[in-house]
This record gives sequence, C-alpha cells and structure tokens, in this order.
Amino acid sequence: MKLRCIITDDEPIARKGLQSYVEKIDFLELVCVCEDAIQLNSMLKTHPVDLLFLDIEMPYMSGIDLLNSLNILPKVIITSAYAEYAIKGYDLEVSDYLLKPISFERFLKAVNKVYDQVTPAAAPQAQEYFFVKTTLKLEKLCFKDILYIEGVENYVAIQTNDGRVITHSTLRTILQNLPSNRFVQVHKSFIVNIGTINSIEGNMLGIGKFKIPVSRTFKEQALETILKNKLIKES
Repeated sequence: MKLRCIITDDEPIARKGLQSYVEKIDFLELVCVCEDAIQLNSMLKTHPVDLLFLDIEMPYMSGIDLLNSLNILPKVIITSAYAEYAIKGYDLEVSDYLLKPISFERFLKAVNKVYDQVTPAAAPQAQEYFFVKTTLKLEKLCFKDILYIEGVENYVAIQTNDGRVITHSTLRTILQNLPSNRFVQVHKSFIVNIGTINSIEGNMLGIGKFKIPVSRTFKEQALETILKNKLIKES
C-alpha cells in the first residue's frame, strides 16, 4: 500500500530536502509540492491524499489555520523550525511534529508510524498443526491429516491418513489443542475431524473405511455442530 502525500513549505530548501526523503521511501507517493497553505487548500479539492507534510509559518495563512479550516483531514506531519507550536499541533491530532533541521532517521520514524496507523494489521495466520509426544519423539500432526482421535485408557490413538500415532495423554487434553470449528467430540472416547465425515447413519459416522459411534450424551450437540459446519463448507 502506498501513501499519497503532499509537501507544503514556503522555503525552497526545505521542500527539496523533504522531497528527497520521500523519494527514498517505497511506500510514499509524492502527489505534488506546494509553496503555501492557500495553494495546498486548492490542491486538496482535486487531489485527495493520505498524508500532509506541513510547515507552520507561511505567508497569508499558517499551517495551523489551514488545519482548523478543513473538515476532513488526512494524516498530518508538521515540519517546523518552531517548537512552540507543538502543543497546538497535537491538539489538532497531528501524527508527528518534526523540528527543522529534520534528519532522515527522524523522518523515517514519523512516516513509519503513519503507515502503521493507516495500514490494517495482517490477520494472524491460524496454526495448522500441533505436536504430540510419542515414545521416542515429538511428532508434528497437521489438522487436515487427522481422521479421528480415540481415547484408550491413559493413551490416545490419533488416526491419520498415514496411520496411527499413539501418545500418553487424555482426550480432554488433546481436544484443547484442536480448533473447535474443525473437530468435535461425538463420544466419551472419540473426537472426529468434521471435514473427513463421509456419512451419518443412525448413531454411526462414516469416515473413509472407519465407523465412529456417536453416543446419546454427545449426539444432539455433535450432530448440530457437524451439520452446521458441513453445510457452510458446501454452500
């Protein structure tokens, strides 16, 4: 995502310096450079932008006066030689206040902050696996490869596409590590992968060549969860 920006400053050297900084940042796109607030006001009517680099002390109209006059504001980074305007700037909720002369490091920090403010955070990627301890090692199991899980006394047998994995655990502990929208307990001894169910016949679930019992205790809630998720995936 690129941030469209405008530089406004009445000093040619200041404009040139900021422009050189903007050109170094790949997520910034310079739309235009303005010499005063009046020119900027006109430019904003036809060139909507994401970010303003705005000086304060300019002829005819100050940067503060311009901000007070605008109904819709993009993000603003004040660039000024006068520290006394800082409090006023923050009252107007500017993103940052850079004192001249502005170093590139300070400029970069300011624009990175704005970028983080306007760019939606990436959704965390759901984990697609978990580890179980077998006799000799920790084994990684992908959720998509699990058909069903059976509790046998103090052990749990996890049936996958490639065979069985035995771990010293409880069904409850294993269930806590599984995504609830993909796995459901159907019996005191069985958890199934909803996506692998081929058929429902009476109190039995068909998963490939396997038949998994559904107990009376779990039947109503389990079947509701199974049918809800299967219908959503198939619609």
